Amino acid sequence: MKGFQLEFFLEQNKRHGHAALWEWLLETAKSHGIRGATVFMGAMGYGAHRRIHAAHFFELADQPVEVTMVVTEEEADRLFALLQEEKVHLFFVKLPVEFGVLGAVSTDQAG
Repeated sequence: MKGFQLEFFLEQNKRHGHAALWEWLLETAKSHGIRGATVFMGAMGYGAHRRIHAAHFFELADQPVEVTMVVTEEEADRLFALLQEEKVHLFFVKLPVEFGVLGAVSTDQAG
C-alpha cells in the first residue's frame, strides 16, 4: 500500500484545549481511524527559533516530542484538514512510503 509517513515535532508542554498537544494528536488519529501512531520522547533538540529544548531532571515540560504515523493519502488529507480547522500550529514532515504487514498474526499476538 502506498501512503505517507507523517512526523510531527513539538514540545511536551504544548497544549490544544485542555490536553497536551501530543496526546490530543494521538487520540485524534485513533478516533479518525488511523491504524497506529507512536510517540517518541526526545532527550534534546532545537527548532526554528534555535532554542534548545531538553528533558531536565526536575522539569520535563520542555522535552522534545515526535508523533509518527503511517497513513494513506486520504487519511493524510482528512487529518491535515482537521488540523487546519482546529488551528493547530506545529512543524511536520510528510514522506512518501510503501507500507504493509508481513506474516500471519495469531490471536494471542494481535494488539
